[in-house]
Amino acid sequence: MSEEFDRQSSFGWMINVVANRAAKVFDTELKKHGLTIALWPTLMCLWEEEGVTQTEISQKSKVENSTTTRTLDKLEKMGLVERQADPNSRRSFRIYLTEKGRDLEQALLPIPIAINKEMLSSLEENEQQEMIRLLQKMVASI
Repeated sequence: MSEEFDRQSSFGWMINVVANRAAKVFDTELKKHGLTIALWPTLMCLWEEEGVTQTEISQKSKVENSTTTRTLDKLEKMGLVERQADPNSRRSFRIYLTEKGRDLEQALLPIPIAINKEMLSSLEENEQQEMIRLLQKMVASI
């Protein structure tokens, strides 16, 4: 006999509702800067560390390698990143932000900070910390 499904207590449904709300607000804000939410994970990885390979970006951002390829193509066309030959491998490239790409960090980072704050605002401070801790644990296992 299968367990009965209750949408109101379903982790998947609830996390999807929260994620979709945050993504919609975030994407709207990013569009004001000519960007989309799909470009965000790659930009975040490069703001954390430049000179990484496409494969490293895919692993860090938990995005498929083929998706990262398309994202890098778009970011390169926008003048935000550049590929440089990897001195250790003839088949690889190292990815670097352009000055324009680096300058975006200061303008864009306040957006997700404000959204995260708003999304967590219904929780007490200790609940917010626990929520983040638990989600970090889940993400680390993926």
